[in-house]
Amino acid sequence: MIKRYIIPACFLAALIAIGVNAGRAKENNIIDEVAWVVGDEPIFKSEIEEMYEQMQMEGAPIEGDPYCVIPERMAVEKLYLHQAKIDTIEAPDQMVQQSVDQRLNFFISQLGSKERVEDQFKKTMPQIRETLVEMYRNNYIISQVQSELTKNVKPTPADVRKFYNALPEDSIPYVPLRVEAQIITINPNIPQQEIDDVKARLRDFTEKVQSGESDFGTLAFFYSEDRGSAMQSGELGFHNRADFVPEFSNVAFNLNDPKKVSRIVETEYGYHIIQLIEKRGEQINCRHILLRPKVARADIDTALVRLDSLRNDILKGALDFETAAQFISQDKDTHNNKGIMMNSSTGSVQFEMQELPAEVARRIETMEPGDISEPFAMMDERKNKEVVSLVKLTKRIPGHKANLAEDYNQLKEMYTASAKEEILKKWLEKKIKETYVQIGEGWDDGCEFEYSGWRKN
Repeated sequence: MIKRYIIPACFLAALIAIGVNAGRAKENNIIDEVAWVVGDEPIFKSEIEEMYEQMQMEGAPIEGDPYCVIPERMAVEKLYLHQAKIDTIEAPDQMVQQSVDQRLNFFISQLGSKERVEDQFKKTMPQIRETLVEMYRNNYIISQVQSELTKNVKPTPADVRKFYNALPEDSIPYVPLRVEAQIITINPNIPQQEIDDVKARLRDFTEKVQSGESDFGTLAFFYSEDRGSAMQSGELGFHNRADFVPEFSNVAFNLNDPKKVSRIVETEYGYHIIQLIEKRGEQINCRHILLRPKVARADIDTALVRLDSLRNDILKGALDFETAAQFISQDKDTHNNKGIMMNSSTGSVQFEMQELPAEVARRIETMEPGDISEPFAMMDERKNKEVVSLVKLTKRIPGHKANLAEDYNQLKEMYTASAKEEILKKWLEKKIKETYVQIGEGWDDGCEFEYSGWRKN
């Protein structure tokens, strides 16, 4: 069974409003054609065409005639938003603003500057922000309406079993090979002189900014090793305290003078200096410059020798992998968890091979459960630094058709999605039946709508 989602049209509509000249019919004093009317809300031909144009630009798939599919999606959105007004559901402004800030930061990081974003979307940043605010507000409101309608879906094992037994053979999903693993990771030693050199460079940057000799953003652009923010002159965008590691937040959120530069801050990512740009309620926007001490090849080799000795001790039975992970591993995500690797995407201890770090996957591929790899160096992509690791394969689950014994959680998710989809479909069709809907001439010719009841006799 294919899991289907009701995708709010507001996502596409908002991006279209950003990316093309929305409202051009009005600007040119052309009377726009009304394609649909839902309740007292019109859907204009120009809106449908703009959405279609944007979907083509993005390569978004459309199953069916776009002039049937797109207006129906818009109509569904209007039904949800109307229900939200009845239920007085609103979106928290702070949450919406945070989502918008993150999206704008993403656009800037992808295109290189605010000016390029404005050029790409043919709008000013305030106009883009306004459109994104509407998009995220509507999305939140619609998701809350859907959550309220489906809140009583609480699957039991009997529900899941009945669902699984009713699945046609060709609808039972194939579960790819999955593995469970443990890891021990240590950071190669960095000579104190290298750390001192990094701090000296940051102190030099601070003095140049404080004296007016250099601009913080210019220095960040050329020298910061956080290349994502460096392209924005070190700017990180608006964030809450919890968005940063504690060491960074403790300093950044105590800054009050945008003309000053913070003390040097050490985090797991390296060494930073920070400059406040603006405070907005519980959020701040700041710049930073990140420098990382360099790891010498000799230090990596020393760490490899250390882990090789540890591996030999484990193989001889002098200690077990779990104890070694707890007391020796420097990976904070696993050392308190007996080294067990957690899949951040699913919250599970199981990984498909492509979900593992590349160097880990390469070694696990030829291992059997219980095997411990030779020590190896790899890049910690999250922190962008080189580390040295040992990995133990604890379980290998071959690819297979899903079954209740091994894949209950996945089948439970399938049942839950199916049950919620059915509830929402029935609700929408009831709502359609109760709502005034008028489809303009030529706008339903040959259309096979997803929901019944749009055509009124």
